[in-house]
Amino acid sequence: MNDSTSAPPATDDNHLIAERRGKLARLRAGGVAYPNDFSPDSRAADLHDTYDALDKDQLQQAGKQVRIAGRMMLKRVMGKASFATMQDGSGRIQVFLDRTKLGDEAYADFKTWDIGDIVAAEGQVFKTNKGELSVHADSVRLLSKSLRPLPDKFHGLADQEMRYRQRYVDLIMTDETRRTFIARSKAMASIRQFMVDAGFLEVETPMLHPIPGGAAAKPFITHHNALDMDMYLRIAPELYLKRLIVGGFDRVFEVNRNFRNEGVSPRHNPEFTMMEFYAAYTNYQWLMDFTESLLRKAATDACGSATLQYQGNVVDLSQPFDRLTIVQAIQKYAPEYTATQLDDAGFLRSELKRLGADTEGPVLSRAGLGALQLALFEETAEAKLWNPTFIIDYPVEVSPLARASDTQEGITERFELFITGREIANGFSELNDPEDQAARFQAQVAAKDAGDEEAMYYDADYIRALEYGMPPTGGCGIGIDRLVMLLTDSPSIRDVILFPHLRRED
Repeated sequence: MNDSTSAPPATDDNHLIAERRGKLARLRAGGVAYPNDFSPDSRAADLHDTYDALDKDQLQQAGKQVRIAGRMMLKRVMGKASFATMQDGSGRIQVFLDRTKLGDEAYADFKTWDIGDIVAAEGQVFKTNKGELSVHADSVRLLSKSLRPLPDKFHGLADQEMRYRQRYVDLIMTDETRRTFIARSKAMASIRQFMVDAGFLEVETPMLHPIPGGAAAKPFITHHNALDMDMYLRIAPELYLKRLIVGGFDRVFEVNRNFRNEGVSPRHNPEFTMMEFYAAYTNYQWLMDFTESLLRKAATDACGSATLQYQGNVVDLSQPFDRLTIVQAIQKYAPEYTATQLDDAGFLRSELKRLGADTEGPVLSRAGLGALQLALFEETAEAKLWNPTFIIDYPVEVSPLARASDTQEGITERFELFITGREIANGFSELNDPEDQAARFQAQVAAKDAGDEEAMYYDADYIRALEYGMPPTGGCGIGIDRLVMLLTDSPSIRDVILFPHLRRED
């Protein structure tokens, strides 16, 4: 049950909505209720940038006339004069309304308008006696009637789930939310420009796949009626992007959605944004250098600095990122384990069981030494990787698309990048040997038959593409949502997705 101090009774809102509907009915009776014939020529932020430094006399001499429009967020009626604060997409500006100048009828109309209404004003820019930049209105108009009252201005939108579910209200009320998504847009623009400057071609590949591939994940399934076939929302664009490398596009990238039919958590949303890129004649060492530079530039462009604050602690992207193997990371962050223990599959299995891992499940029950080491890393060290750290040299058995090392048996040329204990990126030298890839796919099919729902399918067309010859290639995927969480000091992935997935409202 809701405490009356935290949420007003629904009947209060219903009463206010009924009042506003009555006002709307009177507007309809008087003419066009929702006109669409006004175009502003100025935005709040631009007015502040241009005129904040001028004094009253200078503004009076300038005599700047403007047309503005926005949502009325504050309203103070004081007899023959009133003030209103209007908010547009760039910020807020105050409007001064003088009954003598507007006329009795227009001023009386204004007094009936509500907080949340969309209003237009024309007038001269000036400063009040208190020095606040304002527009002295020659005329005002109501453009859109708001039927629902906004949340109380002092408490804002306190219910976190409501902020996600009604993001449109959250954006109206919360400056921090608007700043988060502006930073996200700046980061994306920076990333795209960085990629183009490095000679990459932006492409689009299918979202509906006949075979889900490119990652170990559980897909969403749908059905195409005209073709009478099941299709899968893509879990990754990887195999299509590498087909383009085969086709002769040496550097490609894509920013788009992936879909995985898995759990929802502060780090996971079933629909999320990835940037994947592939570059011919590169390897995972080059990828790590490139990824580090890209993230540093995106942080600087979005936040003004590569040194960030995240949840009360510093994250410094300006310094070289650490590079550790899985075993080195365990030894650094869980030093209680000896080198002998970490090389003992029996010990690792018993230790993982003690830590609560499902050692009898379809994944760990069949795991070799490398996969067991990885599982122990995930249990003991991963969450401690606060500063940017590349974990390198993953085992072949958990890396079905990565090129095997020429010097270390059972190891691939693969990395994952962790920041604040979260995986941000995954990359590797691509496996371009079609016979090796076919054998890896077969092993994945066997794992799926043994109960591993996230194991990959056999993609015969991708093998056929490799048989035409793919040059040596490096490829990487960066989780955009998790990156934006870092850049905006957001604790949950839902804070950086405009419309995150939630349980049904009922």
